[in-house]
Amino acid sequence: MHRMRVLALAAVVAGSAFIPATATAPLTSAAPPPCSEEPRENPISEFTSYDELLVELDRIERVSAGRVAVEKVGESNRGRDMLLARVGSGPKVVLITAEIHGNEKTGPDAALDLLDYLGTSNSAHARKIREQLTVVAMPKINPDAGALDRRGNDMTWEEAQARFPQLVTAQAPWNYYTEQRQGDDYSQRPGFDVNRDYNPNLDYQPQPQDFPGASDEPGWFLSPETQAVRDVYKSLRDEFGAVDTYIDLHHQGACYTVPGTDRFVTMSLSGRFVADPATPEGSAYAEFADTYRPDYSKQLNVAAYNALQAAANQNPDFGNITLYPQDTNLPGTGLGSFQLNGSGAVLFEVRGQTQTLGEQHRKMLTRAVYIGLDGILSSIASGQVGNLDPADYDRIPPTDRGPQAKSTITEIEN
Repeated sequence: MHRMRVLALAAVVAGSAFIPATATAPLTSAAPPPCSEEPRENPISEFTSYDELLVELDRIERVSAGRVAVEKVGESNRGRDMLLARVGSGPKVVLITAEIHGNEKTGPDAALDLLDYLGTSNSAHARKIREQLTVVAMPKINPDAGALDRRGNDMTWEEAQARFPQLVTAQAPWNYYTEQRQGDDYSQRPGFDVNRDYNPNLDYQPQPQDFPGASDEPGWFLSPETQAVRDVYKSLRDEFGAVDTYIDLHHQGACYTVPGTDRFVTMSLSGRFVADPATPEGSAYAEFADTYRPDYSKQLNVAAYNALQAAANQNPDFGNITLYPQDTNLPGTGLGSFQLNGSGAVLFEVRGQTQTLGEQHRKMLTRAVYIGLDGILSSIASGQVGNLDPADYDRIPPTDRGPQAKSTITEIEN
């Protein structure tokens, strides 16, 4: 195992004003270094495997002296345990999920580092978070995909139909993979992009007329993986009245740059996943207008951004943070679904997936995720998140994606 302890830098900046991007290189239009999005076989042994996750969660629970509780909350389609770890006793709950795409692997490592720190540290910072928040982490919510090192889960349309007999005559959904995707061949082991399988109606049951669907329409809770996450969310909402914050940890392309520079993006952030239900554009979800909190999502993202900019004094790469494209409308994602249901929402999109970067920059990228998470938790626990200006969210530099078309990006990211 390759755990690392990271100092809680974000506590210093949790309530600070917007921190401009660190000027680590001149703002020129110089071409970035060579970089390729061509899928290839890369080593991934340094990332935490499913079996290692079981061992590590057991260790953290044991050494935390009762602070961290681990429980099984479901099983993947291939029977792997879906685990949840909980730490803290505060009145606000923060739900963190990672590796919904099995080729996006820094999230589980960062989540384990965070649980280790919160469970074992007696620092004032850790105590404050434990007293003010209840942090719930699901480090691998698609363990079958993680074992296969691919985006989609391991589930056939016929298996889905067997779970839901009412779908026997329905057409397979648009997010069902049976072809090449990101260098992986799904023809022999099909699967679903389960991050398109959520629905804003948390009690929804699949209906044949809703298939095959589309990327800008809700999903169906077909997979046991999304069902487990949904059930955890509903349980936490019942217990706390609301899930204050939902953070989902992802990866994106390896070759995007900070605009006007030759610096590769370390991570992109976003707090927008669906159209505002109070506007004509989002009128299909008008019933969620009273629970949708876009400004709070923006403040949470600013907290993460500020923490990373402050940490750029340690490593300039932490300053290479951009805003994920804002013209997305993805109600079938967990972020879209839970944001409509009242949670402040944050997307982390870390540089590169395993088929492009493999283990390159693993420690730095994992630490960047940790720092961003700590910045959010610190800001909520201190109450300073409410002092952050939502307008600063729109000052985060956009991502320079080069010639890649946006319509293609939303199919293979987030």
